[in-house]
Amino acid sequence: MVGDAHRLLGHLPEQELGPAAADAVALLALIAGQDVEPVEGSDGTDGRWRIAQRVTPDRVVSVVDPDARHAHKTVSRRQDGFKAHVAVEPDTGLVTDCVLTRAGGPGTSDAQVGPGLLAEEPGPVEVLADSAYGSGEARAELAAAGHTTVIKPMPLPTPVPGGFTVDDFTFDEPAGTLTCPNGITRPLPPSRVVTFGALCRGCPLRQRCTTNKTGRTVNVHSHETLMRAARRHAETPEFQQTYRQHRPMVERSIAWLTRDNRKLRYRGVAKNDHWLHTRIAGLNLRRLLTLGLDRINGTWALIPA
Repeated sequence: MVGDAHRLLGHLPEQELGPAAADAVALLALIAGQDVEPVEGSDGTDGRWRIAQRVTPDRVVSVVDPDARHAHKTVSRRQDGFKAHVAVEPDTGLVTDCVLTRAGGPGTSDAQVGPGLLAEEPGPVEVLADSAYGSGEARAELAAAGHTTVIKPMPLPTPVPGGFTVDDFTFDEPAGTLTCPNGITRPLPPSRVVTFGALCRGCPLRQRCTTNKTGRTVNVHSHETLMRAARRHAETPEFQQTYRQHRPMVERSIAWLTRDNRKLRYRGVAKNDHWLHTRIAGLNLRRLLTLGLDRINGTWALIPA
């Protein structure tokens, strides 16, 4: 199958193609180039091809829709197509803004798209979101706009199970230093990668810190102080209470949106984004009616039951 596609593409340049056929062939050539490669030791002319042993950035995944992309909901759960981003008012379940993007690629991550959904808010709001929206850059942008964040932080990795995380290292941003749990202080270089190296030799805490023979290396985030504050905030009872209180309504709104609509009806970002806005408008109207929307003396008003 793979070799047949390449033989077909090798033959087609000799043919006269119309605009639609030329676009289809160009898309097929792009996907074939991304997804397959000659078997090692072969130039492909003998028909020996294999699935490419590499990852292509911004990879096209569909022979009929050039805007479709791969996305990973989790490490093991992969989705193809597009991604809908929504901002939901958590007390009513009304969607206040939305946008549809490619499922992956530049500018499509939740953290990059999320702050833009609040651009039309009349004033600062309390922003609840899961960890996908909690990058340092997104938090900084939200803070600059005056918003308060209640965003679940990503769990911290550790080189040793149950060992020290980056939060166990004392970071002094004004002084530009990082101090390890054993009290050794190192300067923060421009790369923000702090290497303890030989200083780890003979350290009584080494088994809880690193298995690297050359010692512990710590990558200090460009928004390290902000991220540490967010992780401390997430441990407070107030954070947990707010998150538990408002998350169910937001999850319900997302369930209404996706019910029987996991497969899109159109090709391309523009048409599917238009469909998303139309569907959410209908869901919002239904939700308003449930909340008591009625016409009183020529004016629409919410009349709670």
